[in-house]
Amino acid sequence: MPEIKDIQGIINRVAEIIINELKLEDITVETFEPDLNLIDELGIDSMDLATIALVLQDEFKIVIDEDDYPKLKTVRLIAEYVQGKLTEKN
Repeated sequence: MPEIKDIQGIINRVAEIIINELKLEDITVETFEPDLNLIDELGIDSMDLATIALVLQDEFKIVIDEDDYPKLKTVRLIAEYVQGKLTEKN
């Protein structure tokens, strides 16, 4: 698991999860723009977001409140959210 303080490690892992879950064939972790709007620019829907949230919860052992889903718009925002949750736990 990435070091909590290492936001880049979390960004990379979140990008990897999104690429795998959404089966994005033309995007790699290296080419995934962390500030790309997942809903507006990538076209993911609420079901995709819910799936990604579940995987993130399992991966990082955190709880993502459904009310927070609308905040999870980019890989960077998701990574910062995850980092905040991990910090709360410790």
